[in-house]
Amino acid sequence: MSRPGAPEPAPHTEPPVLPPWLYPACFWLALPVLALSLAVPGLVDLGVWFMMAVPALAALVVVVTRWRTDRRVAVAALVALIGLAVVVVVKQFLRP
Repeated sequence: MSRPGAPEPAPHTEPPVLPPWLYPACFWLALPVLALSLAVPGLVDLGVWFMMAVPALAALVVVVTRWRTDRRVAVAALVALIGLAVVVVVKQFLRP
């Protein structure tokens, strides 16, 4: 509650960047994968890769859906994906 006489906060006018169904769908897909990776120790890598893939999928959706309408957000998501790819490639070189 706000104080009497205090100005009301401005309404949120920013358009949504992600479709509203994306994160709930990924959450309900990730839940059984994580439960399976906890129950079967050999599938731990699957759970880790799946949890890394959820934000990567979100970034890819942003790049594809926002390229024409909000180029700054799309480029930021693309830079994040490129950074993730660089980390994965460099990690392969560091393995013994």
